[in-house]
This record gives sequence, C-alpha cells and structure tokens, in this order.
Amino acid sequence: MQNPPNKFSRRNFIRMSGLTGASLTVGFFMPAAAKGIPELFTAGDAIEQGVELSAWVSIDKNGLVTIMSHRAEMGQGAYQAIPQIVAEELEVELDKVKVAFAPGHQTKWGSQITGGSSTVRGGFKNMLRAGAAARQMLVIAAAAKWNTAFDECYAEKGFVIHRPTGRKFGYGELVENAAKLKPQTGVKLKERKDYKIIGKPLPRLDTPAKLNGTAVFGIDHRLPGLVYAVVERCPTFHGKIKSVDDKAARASAGVKDVIRVQMPVFAGTREGVAVIADNVWNALKARKLLKVEWDETGIDPVDTEQLYDRMRKDLAKPGLTQRQLGDSERVIGKAEKKVEVVYETPYESHSAMEPLNCTAHYTDEKIEVWGPIQGPDWIQTDLADRFKIPADKVIVNMTFLGGGFGRKAFTDYTTEAVTISKAIKAPVQVVWTREDDMTQGPFRPGAVYGCQASIANGRVNAMQIKMAAQNMDHQWAPIPDKGEYNRSTTEGFPEAYFDMIPHYRFADIPTEAAIPVMWWRSVYSSTNAFAFESFWDELAIAAGKDPLEFRKMHIPGDKERYHALLNKLDEVSGWSKRGKNEGWGLAIAECFASIVGEVVKVSKNPSGGVKIDKVYTVMDCGWYVNPDIIRQQVEGSIIMGLGAAAVHATNFKAGRAVETNFHQYRMPRISDTPEIEVHIMENEEKPGGVGEPSLPPFAPALCNAIFDLTGTRVRKLPFDLKKLG
Repeated sequence: MQNPPNKFSRRNFIRMSGLTGASLTVGFFMPAAAKGIPELFTAGDAIEQGVELSAWVSIDKNGLVTIMSHRAEMGQGAYQAIPQIVAEELEVELDKVKVAFAPGHQTKWGSQITGGSSTVRGGFKNMLRAGAAARQMLVIAAAAKWNTAFDECYAEKGFVIHRPTGRKFGYGELVENAAKLKPQTGVKLKERKDYKIIGKPLPRLDTPAKLNGTAVFGIDHRLPGLVYAVVERCPTFHGKIKSVDDKAARASAGVKDVIRVQMPVFAGTREGVAVIADNVWNALKARKLLKVEWDETGIDPVDTEQLYDRMRKDLAKPGLTQRQLGDSERVIGKAEKKVEVVYETPYESHSAMEPLNCTAHYTDEKIEVWGPIQGPDWIQTDLADRFKIPADKVIVNMTFLGGGFGRKAFTDYTTEAVTISKAIKAPVQVVWTREDDMTQGPFRPGAVYGCQASIANGRVNAMQIKMAAQNMDHQWAPIPDKGEYNRSTTEGFPEAYFDMIPHYRFADIPTEAAIPVMWWRSVYSSTNAFAFESFWDELAIAAGKDPLEFRKMHIPGDKERYHALLNKLDEVSGWSKRGKNEGWGLAIAECFASIVGEVVKVSKNPSGGVKIDKVYTVMDCGWYVNPDIIRQQVEGSIIMGLGAAAVHATNFKAGRAVETNFHQYRMPRISDTPEIEVHIMENEEKPGGVGEPSLPPFAPALCNAIFDLTGTRVRKLPFDLKKLG
C-alpha cells in the first residue's frame, strides 16, 4: 500500500481513469444538496453527461484498485474500513488496494464530516453497491470475451474465473471492456455469512506508512516558495490588540514579515500577531520578541470556581425542556422515597497528539489548503463564504490527522491560514504550538447536573434531570435564540429507559460564559452519561436492587438488543458471581446508534487509594467491518475517558486557560492503564458508531465501582484515585 501522492486530485483521477479508457472507474453522482439516492456511473459516462462523479473505486490495467475515501483518517480507521467494505463486494485482496483522500465538496461527495461516528453507518450501503457493481461489470466483460454465459463465471481475488474450464482473466485485462458497460444498481449483495473480508481482523492499510515515515500529515506538506508562520494570540478569549512593538521580531533571523490577523471563533473574532519566517524555528524565536498589549475591556475574567458557582445557581432556574412525559415535578414532590443529587464534570482540552496546522495558498484564481482537516466540505463552504469566491475555486485537501476528536472539524485555523496567505501573497504553513493548541480552545464544556427521581415499588416512577452548561449552538449567532433548548440534553441516555419511566423531564439551562466550547469525543454524551449512569446506580442502591438487574427492570421485555447486551456483560465480567468485598461498577450508554456496556473492577491500592484492576466492555454496534479496529477504538476511548475522569481538566483564571502543556494537563500513562477486555455483539442490526460510544460509560462505571468498594460516592470529576480511601 502506498500513501496517496500530494498532487492526487479528483480531476486528475477522473482524467486518468475515464478519459483514457485504461481503467474501470465506478462511482456516484450525488443529487443536488446531497439529497436522494445517488446514481451509479462510470467515469466515461459521467464526463459525457456532464456530471461530477464521486469516484469510489477505480481499477487500472495492472489490476491495482484505487478507492477514494471521502472521510478523514485520524486514527479511527476510515482508511481501513472503506476499502475493506468495497473490497468485499469487489472480490479483491487488500494488498491490491490503495486509498486516495477526496477533496472537500459536499454536493459531490455527500457529507464528509468525520464526526458522530458516522463514516461506516452513513455510507456502507453505497460502498457495497459500488464494489458489487464493478465486480458484475468485470464478470460480464469476461463472459463476453469467452462467449459464455454470465452465470458460468465468478470473481475471486482479483480474477474472473470460468467455472467449467478454470480459465481466468485478471481484472486488469478486463477493465477496458468493462468500462464500456453501464453499472447496474440492482446487483444482489452478499449475505454476512458469505463475507471473506468484512468482519475479519485484517491489518490496517495505513500502518506501514505510519511506521516507515512516508505517511503525509499536515505539517509534512511542502509547496514551492512556502513560508512558515506562528501567531501570538490573546490569552483571554476574544481580546483585542491595543498595541504591538514588533521591531525586535522583525530584526530576528529569517523573519520575512509581521502582520496582524483576525481569526473567526463562532460569531466572534480572535485577534493575533503573525510572525512569518523562512522556517518554523525562526518564526517561534521571533514571536518571543513581540511586545503585544491586549485590550481585554468588557471580557468576563471568569475563574473555574466562578463558572461552577454560576452553573450551580442556574440549576434553580426552570430550564428549557427537550423531552418530557407526564408530570415528574408533581410526582417527585409527593413521593415518600426520592433521591436528589448533583454531578459535575470538567472542561477539557482536545489535546490531540498532533497540534493544529494548516498550509494555505491564496491566489486571484483560487484558494487551496492542505492539512489535518476533519470536515473538508465544511471548510470549503466556509472559505468560499468568507472570501467571496465560488466553492469550486476552493480546493480543500485532507492529509492524515494525528487525532482530531472534533477540534479539527472547526473552521478557525484554516481561515487564519488563508488570511495570512492572502496578506503576504505567498503560500504559508501556519503551525500551532502545543501551548497554542491547549490554551486557545474551543474546549469541551463543563457541566453541572441536577438529578431528581422518586421510587415506588422498587422502580423509578418519575425522573427529572437538568443540565447547566454552555450550549455550543448558541455561539454561532451574534444574538442567539436563548430560548432554544440544547438538543443533546438526553444524548447518551439509553432509549429503552424512556419506555419504562411514567414521568420524566430532561431540560437544560444555557450557562452564560465567554469561553469557546465545542464538540469533544462523544460530544455531550461524555458528560451526560456520568450523571445519568451514576444516578441510576444511586437509584438502584436506594431501591435495594442489584445495579444490573435494576437496569434490566427498566428495559421493556421486547427490547431484546438491550437485554442481550446486559446478559453478555454479566457473562463476560462475572458480575453475578462477584465477591462481596470487591469493587464492581457498571454503566451503559447509547449514542451514535450503538449501545455499550462496561463493568469496571477496582481494589484497594497497597500504596494508598484505589487502583483499577480491569475493564470489561461489550460493544453493540450492529453490522461491523473490522473487529480489531473496534477493539482499538474501545481501548482508546476508555483511556481518554480515564484521563477526563481522574487525571486532567482545563481550568481558568481571570478568563485564561491555566493548563498550557502536558506538565500540567497530564495524560494517562501505561502504568495508569488497566487491562481492557472487549467483546463485540453479533446481530443483524444496522451499523452504529465505533469511535465514540465507548467513552461515556467508563467514568460512571468507575465511580460506581469506587462506591461499591469504599462507600464513597464520587459526584465531581476529575478526582484523584490515590486520595480515595
């Protein structure tokens, strides 16, 4: 497998494959605004009819298969999953496959945002159809060459074979004839029992390039005449430049220019001073010589404790209702047995291992950017709008991402790079330091949850949960609709629970703060589930019930998927056989069309505090592609969840982020990481997400286990495992 060349564009791809007739290229035409069912075309037909082709698969005369990936690869496995899906129906081995990243364009490719764990669940059917259509065309071409019946031929491992005689053609020998055929949309797809590639733990295609150093990340991209920039930004969010003394910086070695720059942050702007130099090191040295005075007039100089006091007070407000049934307030108010508690979760930095960076080249004819971009279609639309240029003149090229977690789907860092390129009339690579990346945000919003419920006859008969937190959606407009509820207030809450609670209300209070917040791995589920599943545990204890059985009691009997998952979790963890003096906790969460259950086992640490012995995870993501990728994502999610629960947080002082690098924002080490055992449910459900759903249940399962062992109920994150008795 070779890493895609830097200059591999969709236009060159179609020219090579369709116009020359030397390849078979099958892809989709996406209807306007990406609505409706996409039509299958060959590249030649697409050019004749004047439509833009979303090329999923192309086979050349050597039998080499190129698959266009419309989604980013940031470690989550899209670079493997998409080829594995297509190759299954195409009947080709993965060592004959290479992958090229599609440039950004939503109306041609459909949604390209790599978020919401949506790559497989959003596109698997089209990928299967493309592979199957290409395979059928090759078989038809072979049958015609042999002058034999279609059903006497079959495809296998990149060959079409004549069953009666054993004669065979390699795919490369057939592409010229196959390219003249029309792809058929009604090709019968395989049943799962017949899969040879899907469902198998095949090695990842991106691993060799990442090991040998040939993988191209954003910071690796080079252009003729490229210069480098770093930006000194206001440490207080939305601060303005009052004055700049840049004499020393301009005199520093290698410096080419120093300019002021504005970067959009939602509906506001963030100002900075960009130092442009012949290399990054010279730019960094010169930036230290800048003397910038900032105007922070009117900016809320909030501290962390002030933020949480604000959120706690907000819980006294009525809130904006997202979902309700019955009259929970009346029932809880009259109840003899009720539980009322408050949970708190922290702000978090994304802290991907690769800090932000972007290479941009603005000219009078077009804008082109390269980088670790999580949403290329969003970036294309945003740049076209901001710079008043047709979208077709904005080319957004994805590289590999060294992690993203939602941060690299934002539009600020790409706009900033294009702005600098336009100002200096040259291609530029803007590099963020770790400190820039960690302190400028946007951050995962902290939250405070007020939870109330009443119990009757051993069951929950009413529940009311209010979330006080910043609403991400309110930042996009200068004057947002403050009456709009947070659409993610119930995110992470298992849907089946709603069927068994007669009275409930979920509401939010949008806390006001100037701190920019945005998506973080699993979005609001990462904080919601801590409150939801910790609360369920407290309710089970109050009702005198086993926590696992209590959850099953609140899932309808006909919801077999949930019961199967909980039964599996019981089986693999030994929950029902656990010892009385051991610490066991469990939690389940549902998000991005997947359900995940986790059991955490803890024990007393001989050196003090509590240690995590083992985590058992059962993932139900329905139809899936590669079990190894699922295990990798579950393990990564749990470690990230451990960090957010018991290792790090972002704090604020006078409106500025306190943690600037990993010496303060510590990451979990190998020594902190418990044994993780992953089990995947086998069923006929539609595919769900994999990259995010395993993170939300970890924190509540851990804290429930700590309570089971110590009797101490953890209701505020993060906490220190070493200080728990």
